Amino acid sequence: MSEIVMLEGHESQSLLQTVVQGQAPAIMSYLSKDKWHVAKLLMKDLAGDKLYLEGCRPAKRPHPVNIRVHQPVGVSFKHAYGKFVFDTSVVALEPSADPEAGGTIVLAVPDRIGVVQRRSYFRVNVPESLKVSVVVWHRTSQRRTKKEALHAYFEGSLMDISAGGAQLIVPLKGATAGPTAGVGESEFRKGQFVGVRFTPMPYEMPLMFTAQIRSVLPTADHTGLCLGLQIVGLEASEEGREVLARLATVVDRYYRMNQSSARGQDSHPQTQPHGTPSEIPAGALQ
Repeated sequence: MSEIVMLEGHESQSLLQTVVQGQAPAIMSYLSKDKWHVAKLLMKDLAGDKLYLEGCRPAKRPHPVNIRVHQPVGVSFKHAYGKFVFDTSVVALEPSADPEAGGTIVLAVPDRIGVVQRRSYFRVNVPESLKVSVVVWHRTSQRRTKKEALHAYFEGSLMDISAGGAQLIVPLKGATAGPTAGVGESEFRKGQFVGVRFTPMPYEMPLMFTAQIRSVLPTADHTGLCLGLQIVGLEASEEGREVLARLATVVDRYYRMNQSSARGQDSHPQTQPHGTPSEIPAGALQ
């Protein structure tokens, strides 16, 4: 059963009018040169079949939004009881009244808006009864030779998951004798985009998505790297929203499994699991 409820017609229009009146912040995801990018915007106006989004005044040097007219984009924003997502296209690019805002992006008003319950964005640990392997990959250097692979692949363990992010641990070089080579400490960096694939339950099809690294920290025993990820791009297509719906279902299932396990255990104190990160900033995976 899908965890995404679709709003249409008057419901979606009323919602947009409400968030525009409050100048609500939104995240726009889009593809540029085969890479995902995200931009923080403010929902400024709604006029007829057009939705106006303006760049946020940056706290530091702004990143250019490399976007074009007719380009498909995905938009997400938080409101009331959930997170709302939709896909649409750019109809115009206009200057902004605020010269430091970075311009105004005019979008076609979507026909439908999906809503995911906020509980799906709370992180849940992978149940102790499961060992969930995860494959993560990124593009190799642009200066690679013809014989070098386009992507570098690594295998690790999924620690927790939400509809908006994940935390995983990848062994460092020399820390594992398994068939998959460990990573060097400089292999991943904050802000990098990576591909991720994991199988939530042994009998299910794998889930695959793109994510941006929000944090890279050593584990407490210094045998691995803990990667905090923010999932991007799922709101930009029907296929992506299907992945988002599956993620929401996984979060709910893992939560129920953890609750069931907790009820079946005694009250002995739990020790910290092996390989947990030495420090994770609050909100790093939201």
